[in-house]
Amino acid sequence: MKDTSLAEVDLMVCVTCRRGRDLPEDARRPGQRLYDELSAQGLPQGVRLRAVDCLQNCDHGCTVALRGAGRWTYVYGNLDETSHADMLLEGAARYLATDNGLIPWRERPEHFKRNCIARIPPLESET
Repeated sequence: MKDTSLAEVDLMVCVTCRRGRDLPEDARRPGQRLYDELSAQGLPQGVRLRAVDCLQNCDHGCTVALRGAGRWTYVYGNLDETSHADMLLEGAARYLATDNGLIPWRERPEHFKRNCIARIPPLESET
């Protein structure tokens, strides 16, 4: 296993998410609320929070992605902006602790087990 002590990973939150609801254009969206909730908490060292526009999972709750160099990227949906921040931070810390992004099944937050939208292999360096 490689040393992950200096690694960094991104927790990307779709801030345009409406959770499948009709909202006025000027309304604070659920995805933005989730981002704000995460911003207000202490992030695990090595986890960078990023706001992104539309992860194309619009009707299935708030959506986030976890990515890091040399790691699998995961996209998770069906997130609630008011109750899932702690679980996301726990999952991000577990993701960071891996060398390849593959959190052992038994160590994954329950929500991660049931709400993975996509798993994308790491980019391979060109040789």
